[in-house]
Amino acid sequence: MASHFSGVLQLTDLDDFIGPSQDCIKPIKVEKKPGKAAAKIRIEDDGSYFQISQDGASQKLEKAKITLNDCLACSGCVTSAETILIAQQSHEELYKILQQNKGEDPLQHKLVVVSVSPQSRASLATKFNLSIQETAQKLTAFFKQLGVHYVFDTTFSRNFSLLESQREFIQRYKRQKEEKAALPMLASACPGWICYAEKTHGSFIIPYISVVKSPQQVMGSLVKDYFAKEKKVKPHEIYHVTVMPCYDKKLEASRPDFFNEEYETRDVDCVITTGEVLRMLEQEEISLMDINPCPLDTQFSSVVDNEPSGHEGGGSGGYLEHIFKYAAQELFGLHVNEIKYKPLKNKDFQEVTLEKDGEVLLQFALAYGFRNIQNLVQKLKRGRCAYHYVEVMACPSGCLNGGGQIRAQGEATKDLLQKVEQLYMSVRTELPEQNGRVQELYTQWLGGEEGPGVQEVLHTEYHVVEKITSGLTMKW
Repeated sequence: MASHFSGVLQLTDLDDFIGPSQDCIKPIKVEKKPGKAAAKIRIEDDGSYFQISQDGASQKLEKAKITLNDCLACSGCVTSAETILIAQQSHEELYKILQQNKGEDPLQHKLVVVSVSPQSRASLATKFNLSIQETAQKLTAFFKQLGVHYVFDTTFSRNFSLLESQREFIQRYKRQKEEKAALPMLASACPGWICYAEKTHGSFIIPYISVVKSPQQVMGSLVKDYFAKEKKVKPHEIYHVTVMPCYDKKLEASRPDFFNEEYETRDVDCVITTGEVLRMLEQEEISLMDINPCPLDTQFSSVVDNEPSGHEGGGSGGYLEHIFKYAAQELFGLHVNEIKYKPLKNKDFQEVTLEKDGEVLLQFALAYGFRNIQNLVQKLKRGRCAYHYVEVMACPSGCLNGGGQIRAQGEATKDLLQKVEQLYMSVRTELPEQNGRVQELYTQWLGGEEGPGVQEVLHTEYHVVEKITSGLTMKW
């Protein structure tokens, strides 16, 4: 079975590869006892582990199930054994919760919230030949028919990610002379890129990466914190699902950083991909076209006249454009209306430059795909990277081409992607600074733009992952 994770995860440390027919297990640590020889371990042909004592007796050791947390704590790649890794992150888990809610015990019932990404919505709109507005309304109706209580839009939470990224860049720019790793600032919204950076380049690359949470995780905080308090429920009494264009988002949701120790719950309980939503429709034997639309939930959605809105920039969130325009105005008093991209070796590596009187004031770039990410890292290591900011995404062509999106059937992938891009860009756009509801939440929820809640709720951190040289290397 082919892996759907991004290339930067599939191509990392291939000596740690797990074949599709193998069970993924964690080695069992055997404690040494004083005064006795260390226990011996025998591995059978079927992969079973046996502990052999001094008297020759053998004891079979239990296999340990691999979770997404274990995957993130390993320096190996994500491989074709993804069916094991994502057992707790599938649409079947959502069905279990919805079935549980139909039971008689109200103590077992949960408030179910689904947050849909604009990239997934565009992919589904293309599949069913619908407008973005029709898709949003019909998708909301579909989930509510299943028993979901609220359907939100991660375009809303992306407002926070964009605003915080803009402010972080200005701060880094102003301290670049004192801090070598202040610039270039590297985007952090792509979990495939983050996993690769932590596992492969660790302490070298982490200081360059933006500390702002992705839209998915900002929405997770909104739902499990602000929304939970508003609805007078505990965070663990909400089951929060996101619909994403990318399998790597399952890994992001599983990070320990996004786990609430007090209530033992994740900010995002389950991530399902666009393709999984299509399978849900097929399982229910219904087409999105045949569903009667319903009004959109507006509390955490960017909606005008029951129509979703979006942001300027490309299909990966528009981070480069928003930060570039904001920085030009904030640092140099220059208003930029239109961004002009300069393609380099390929369309997935492009530059944007701000000049005044022949002097380069800002130089930004976007780097999509594994090869371009490698080139970017090598430039950094050689001290030859002149960029101030880079929008980094693991997938070629960015998030609209994520591994979880609906794939072409009977038509060229390039043509399908072009249609998805056109639909994605068809919505009206807004500036995050002008979203009144976002500004309200900064005040009510976070205590202001410099409030105590901003760092805790909207920012995160990254971790160096210890490198394992081989998947067969075991530490007893």
